[in-house]
Amino acid sequence: MAVTPTPAPADLRRIACDAAATCAPELARAFRSTPAELQVATKRNTHDLVTLHDRATEDALVAFLEQAVPGSRFTGEEGGSRGGHGLPDDGPVTEATGSPAAAGGQVEWIIDPIDGTSNFAHGFAMFSVSIAAAVNGEVVAGVVLDPVGGLEFSADDAGAYLNGERFGAGAPVAEPEGAGPADESSLNVVTSYPSAEALELDGTAALERFGRLVDTYATVRRTVSGALECAFTAIGWADVTLGVDTNPWDVAVGQLLVRRAGGTYVPRFYDTDGPERRAAHLAPCYVAVAPGRRAPTAVRVLEETVTARRAAGYRGR
Repeated sequence: MAVTPTPAPADLRRIACDAAATCAPELARAFRSTPAELQVATKRNTHDLVTLHDRATEDALVAFLEQAVPGSRFTGEEGGSRGGHGLPDDGPVTEATGSPAAAGGQVEWIIDPIDGTSNFAHGFAMFSVSIAAAVNGEVVAGVVLDPVGGLEFSADDAGAYLNGERFGAGAPVAEPEGAGPADESSLNVVTSYPSAEALELDGTAALERFGRLVDTYATVRRTVSGALECAFTAIGWADVTLGVDTNPWDVAVGQLLVRRAGGTYVPRFYDTDGPERRAAHLAPCYVAVAPGRRAPTAVRVLEETVTARRAAGYRGR
């Protein structure tokens, strides 16, 4: 049987953009509907919301992408891991594996149908459709689409794009301490740390770390939409994003956007003190820094948080 060649990253980016575009109008129409119309419910706790559109959007994306690239695998926030043809897969999604490995160049689509569901449910226009394409475990293309603002951030091996127009330098920076102005006081930070779960884990240390961010930077915003936070950092609308306890679908496209735009992405895992050899989107904690900036305080907060949790034996949820 003939083997279907894996699409090039540029083609995967186009397919991801087309898939997101098919779902965007329905999400834009549903935005600011009543909670009853959205069928808002909770998942793990009262901070973790889901609506009828989350699963419906993910299923629609899986169907579109399976038709565009037959035999793809899928990792989604709502449906978990699915094999080819959208069938459920028993492989676990963990920090070490991220998702069941796609064999021999098989495309894995990593999907967050509504990144920022709480914002969507509360009528706050900070949510997106996020679709990443991974080949051999590495994210090579993807899109973050804001249905309300009409912003389509996408990336492939050639660069990062906003509504089809390339932006950024396209050359990665080794470390955030290595370039950019020394003064952090003019920078703005977006973060969801500390969440309620982080407060339970880290106690008053979490509040002290957050206070240090507030004291150091011009502005600290809690927008609770990791994909758009990284996209805004990639293009320089935000200077720094700090993420703690994220999932692969939260950052798969965002980390690629930051790196392709010429920014810095610092991933950290709980289960190793050595060099990070796994794909960046699998790391539960990170700092993303816009091109030409440096953010040593945010990096220190990241390192302190991860180091303290490692010492306490925490290995993620």
